[in-house]
Amino acid sequence: MKQLFISLLGLCILVSCVQPQRTEQPKAELTNPDVWDKEATTNIRLRPKYGHAQKSKEQKKLDEDFIKETLRQEEFKGNRRAASDFMIKKGFDYLYNGDLKTAMYRFNQAYLLDSLNTDIYWGFGGVYMTLEKYDLAKDQYMEGLSINPENTHLLTDLGSYFSIQYQLLQGVNEEKAQANLNAAIMCMTKSYTIDAGDPNTTFKLSACYLLKNDCDNAWKYYDECVALGGAPITNEYTEYLKMACKRKE
Repeated sequence: MKQLFISLLGLCILVSCVQPQRTEQPKAELTNPDVWDKEATTNIRLRPKYGHAQKSKEQKKLDEDFIKETLRQEEFKGNRRAASDFMIKKGFDYLYNGDLKTAMYRFNQAYLLDSLNTDIYWGFGGVYMTLEKYDLAKDQYMEGLSINPENTHLLTDLGSYFSIQYQLLQGVNEEKAQANLNAAIMCMTKSYTIDAGDPNTTFKLSACYLLKNDCDNAWKYYDECVALGGAPITNEYTEYLKMACKRKE
């Protein structure tokens, strides 16, 4: 039963990385890691920050036109950060619906608009997490945190990375598995200390404490997540929590 829960939790962790609302966009087929790698060798838009490739004059002109046209829009009024944040949100919309290719395009456009916006690394990491390229996701989170150590999106999803490592190491190396679970809680707790109002963080803290058999904290953060709207919580998680942890009167 615990292994079934861990499998469900793995799905929850990946899904809750991408909070925006579901849309009706069709799902793309580019979700196979090997196929992704092959296409990324010729399509620089599938690499974070375009793979730092040297762009042609025509490509640079297209980038400049895109930036000018976007910033000209009434909703942004020249605000590069606002425009970048919008592209990140659009990227997560696509990622949530399985269109990883368009998601990466949007995250790279967010980088064009504001290269100092560290949430772009949250997006890049989200793509790699979905592709199960976990170490590449970690690299993105760490790069963003080296610029802004208090980016809560990056801290929480770095915790997600460690949570996944815990699951992969279960039954293989228990000592390393527990070390990764502790690292996950440490990252998420730091994120929570900075921003206690993110339901993504409170849900993941609840799940990690449940994995540690710390029922008090599992319920504590579950209740906080519910109070914040409870969006990341699945019915499967709620039922397992009720079964594994009797709530104190």
